[in-house]
Amino acid sequence: MLYGREAECALIDSLIARAAEAHSGVLVLRGEPGIGKSALLDYAVENRASCHLLRGEGVESEVQLPYAAVHQLLYPVLDRVDTLPELQGMALRSAFGLAPQPVPDRFLVAVSALTLMSDLAADTGLVCLVDNAHWLDQPSADALLFVARRLQAEGIALLFAAREGETHRFTSTGLPE
Repeated sequence: MLYGREAECALIDSLIARAAEAHSGVLVLRGEPGIGKSALLDYAVENRASCHLLRGEGVESEVQLPYAAVHQLLYPVLDRVDTLPELQGMALRSAFGLAPQPVPDRFLVAVSALTLMSDLAADTGLVCLVDNAHWLDQPSADALLFVARRLQAEGIALLFAAREGETHRFTSTGLPE
């Protein structure tokens, strides 16, 4: 348990427990630099039980690279792209530069990410962490927010950590805090 963060840790524990029981949810951790948002994400990693884990982060130097953050997040499970419906698999391969087709429609990439994450969560749940969300490239932010808005009974716990007051569009999405 993180000292002085019992309430936040309890929220994270609840979100992860629900994911393990095939209920999804989103938690956005916002605050000033250095207040412990990343430490709370580390807490989630340590307490994820048997849930699968995907972890990525926004990187300031990659903010202009389309789908850089989604690529980082999904890279550990790229071998599962072949299990997606054909159009969705082609969309992710194209977005990640793994296929000769032009980058597909953003909607199709977002749907593909949701399907891949849902498939991964089917066994034991999924904890998906995104640190420095204020530095996500816009296509990745759009895709991940699309996923967040459509979660229902997939068993996905999606946690974002972002700086308070940043101008990136992520901070004005209307996601629950």
